[in-house]
Amino acid sequence: MPAAGSVAPPSKPVPVPTTAASPTAATAEGWTLVRTIKLATTGVASLDRRGTLYVVDRQNNIVQLGAEGQALNTYSPALPGHIAQLEAWNTTKILAFYDDRQQLLLLDRFLAPLTQVRTADFLDGTIRTATIAPDERLWLFDESNIALEQFDLSQQRPTITTPMDLLVGRSKPDFRFLRQYQNNVYLVDRVGGILVFDNLGNYRKKLPFTGLNYVGFLGDELYYVADNALHFFHLYDFTDRALPLPTAGVQQVLVSEQYAYVLLPQEIQVYTLAGIRK
Repeated sequence: MPAAGSVAPPSKPVPVPTTAASPTAATAEGWTLVRTIKLATTGVASLDRRGTLYVVDRQNNIVQLGAEGQALNTYSPALPGHIAQLEAWNTTKILAFYDDRQQLLLLDRFLAPLTQVRTADFLDGTIRTATIAPDERLWLFDESNIALEQFDLSQQRPTITTPMDLLVGRSKPDFRFLRQYQNNVYLVDRVGGILVFDNLGNYRKKLPFTGLNYVGFLGDELYYVADNALHFFHLYDFTDRALPLPTAGVQQVLVSEQYAYVLLPQEIQVYTLAGIRK
């Protein structure tokens, strides 16, 4: 198991320049810019349920930012690697998935390392994307065997396997993101749409949203970026509403109860958003 990376303690936060916007800094369609955080990102980020933001910077460090944009902690890996997915939605742990090393890293809420798992030690295939479930089991998409896997860390073995070869057929999917939310598992295929499974891995349906790398959730809505707009799709009445994005070059948007975080290549813009809830 590799040595743990370095962690900056809360008493010594990572300096991240933050600029407050002027009181008149407002944009069309209800976006109001409140601050800009100067941080070059990879576009991989996640929000926890408290509104804390976790961002992967260009050096593949994980930076923790408070709801007001203040730097709290950072995790610097001991070994170089590419973080393909960062997941902070679980209430106690943060998951970072290194696709090049095929390694899963679990951190606590202060970005201190807890567990590292090499998927090759327990699985035969290549993992494309991963997430942590509310019960702290892991959901993995096995690209080699075209299967959705649930993995139990305590037992060190898969507990559910859902073959997906019949779902995929002869198409050439490009799976990018995975999350469990409200007893469903959402697997984002950039080519074919979003595959939805129940919490036992049974296939339910497909949502026809293509071209996506990431989806987020707020209340009973799924949100995503497409056609230069932020869309909110209601999971139960199936309505879709859209707000034009406030700027160009957006890599990712994350929405909390208070703010919308717009990730750009060299900075993060923080907005309040009118009508954030339907």
